[in-house]
Amino acid sequence: MKTDIDFPHRLMRWWPSQRARLRTHGRRLSLWTALLLLVLALLATLVWLAGRYEVSQVVAEVERDAGDAVNDLRTQLNRQVQALQAVQARPLFFPAWQSEMLALLRENREWLRVEERDEAMILRRWVDSPLRPPVFDARSRQEALNEVLLACQRARRINAPVYSSSYYLPRSNGMGIEVIELCLPQASGPTAWRYTIVALSLKDLLVERLLPRYGQRYEMAVTEPDGTRLAIVGSMRPGARVFTGQQVLDLTGTNLILRFDGRRAVPDLFPSVMTALVTGMSIALITVLVLLGKDSRRRLRAEQELAEALAFRKAMEDSLVTGLRARDLQGRITYVNPAFCQMVGYSAQELLGHSAPMPYWPPEMADEYQQRQAVRLAGQALPREGYESVFMRKDGTRFAVLIIEAPLISVQGEQTGWMSAVLDISEQRRVEELSRASQERLQATARLATVGEMASLLSHELNQPLAAIASYANGSLNLLHNPASGTTFDLRIALQRIAQQAERAGKVINSVHDFVRRREQSREAVSPARLFESIAPLVPLQARKLHAEVRWHAEAGLPAVWCDRTMVEQVLLNLARNALQAMDTPQTGRPLLTLQARPAADAPTRWVEFRVSDCGLGISPEVAEQMFTPFFTTKAEGMGLGLSLCRTVIEQHGGHLDFLPNTPQGTVFRFTLPVPVPETAASPSPP
Repeated sequence: MKTDIDFPHRLMRWWPSQRARLRTHGRRLSLWTALLLLVLALLATLVWLAGRYEVSQVVAEVERDAGDAVNDLRTQLNRQVQALQAVQARPLFFPAWQSEMLALLRENREWLRVEERDEAMILRRWVDSPLRPPVFDARSRQEALNEVLLACQRARRINAPVYSSSYYLPRSNGMGIEVIELCLPQASGPTAWRYTIVALSLKDLLVERLLPRYGQRYEMAVTEPDGTRLAIVGSMRPGARVFTGQQVLDLTGTNLILRFDGRRAVPDLFPSVMTALVTGMSIALITVLVLLGKDSRRRLRAEQELAEALAFRKAMEDSLVTGLRARDLQGRITYVNPAFCQMVGYSAQELLGHSAPMPYWPPEMADEYQQRQAVRLAGQALPREGYESVFMRKDGTRFAVLIIEAPLISVQGEQTGWMSAVLDISEQRRVEELSRASQERLQATARLATVGEMASLLSHELNQPLAAIASYANGSLNLLHNPASGTTFDLRIALQRIAQQAERAGKVINSVHDFVRRREQSREAVSPARLFESIAPLVPLQARKLHAEVRWHAEAGLPAVWCDRTMVEQVLLNLARNALQAMDTPQTGRPLLTLQARPAADAPTRWVEFRVSDCGLGISPEVAEQMFTPFFTTKAEGMGLGLSLCRTVIEQHGGHLDFLPNTPQGTVFRFTLPVPVPETAASPSPP
């Protein structure tokens, strides 16, 4: 026989795993057994509690009905006393006493007899119930007077109605009834008393007052405090168990017990409730397991979606070039994204939890920034377009940023801090500076081009004063060499003419010099008339070449305009030059250039409108579409920048430049400039 020498080794490897598996199975079996016992105990407890609860509900219902019945009896008896007192208040020998008592006897069927007796308990008058044969005779009534006498004596002492103790009144048929008597005292004189006495049947009291409402459900009895039953009415439902409720009927002079006995079936809860509970618990357990499975899958799916959303958000935040920064209500940094860290040169660990002053604030601006942050944290409204600031990198370099802040709102709708988006606009500022420099160079080029075009006209304009100066100088020299040929007055006149012509030439040269000279942009309040005076020496240079008439008109009382004087003069000069060139055609009859300033039609107190009009051939629709496009020109020697630069200058001032046809022919270019306003006022909007 071949022996398997590896079997012990395999057994040693198999037995620990098998023992662990058996131990796990036994632990699961113990848990399921404990769960089953717990469920059975829970079911038994539920059955017992349900039975106890239903019994308590039945007992409470019986007690409640008994209490309601006692309250009903008290109410009815009080009404009867009030009715008797109303009759008793009549005169002593009231003739209708008997008829009114008969009416009360008919209304209250439990009444057996009504009597009136004097202080000595001598019967004066009486009325028996007309609804039954008389129950009292002389003998039986005399035997009952002892109870009546005791009740009336007490009623006299307390001067209030008093009920007597119950007593048994035998009948001729061998039966009897339990009777109580009500005694109502009334003083008929200073020392005389009379009593109204009513005999009531306890059984009839239950029949008339309680049987219609409670007789189908309960057996009702009036008992003495020791349990002796005096009267019984009603019937009980068939049932295996009697439920009893007792209430004290406390009447003045006697105490009785009203007892309700009702039979109710003992709830046979065990089979029905057991089956229902087991079925319900099984369905509930299965439902719970199904719901737990669905909830687990939903939770896993939600966790996966949340993880994906967080990963997407993290990837999105990491890929943003916009810096994100979150601060709590105390100003401490609670979140920064990689773009912000890269922007300022600090790591997230160096920034989180940091409060003012921030490490990326320039030291010279820390106080200003801290005050601004205090205002922000105080809840002041923030501009939606954001505000510009300056940050400092870790290496000390400064850079411009645009900060857009908004409140950070939680799920509960409460503000928990502030969220900021930070944009590095240093490159944008560099591009804007380059653009501004290029714009200035283009404007300088345009001015030089304008001067170049005017050079020939300028030389012609200067030839006249220079020739006059030479002529007057030669005349003056002749007068000096030959004094006899003239007088001192003639020499003075010649010198004045030389000075006038020299001043005229200087004005022409200075106007061109001021126009070409580069300077820093500055705005000032300038009257429209002064703008016209500044270009007056230059415009006529070309106008004379074309034999064109130039008209200037500035309405009286116009306010000054807030502008860069040199730039606006260039705009006027450029528009005037274009207008003169547009009239340099044979089709133009008499060239007329008009420069006009007047209040703007839409906002006359806030804007001034300038107009440059010509009477040329006008502008075709094709040219009008590209009129302000840079580098578009209809001239062979033009650069196409004049009108584009003019519009840019006017829009930088907040105004608007456009054109419209002139009447009867030609074109009108018009633009608006703002009127100076106080620094605290808002900037005017263009009409």
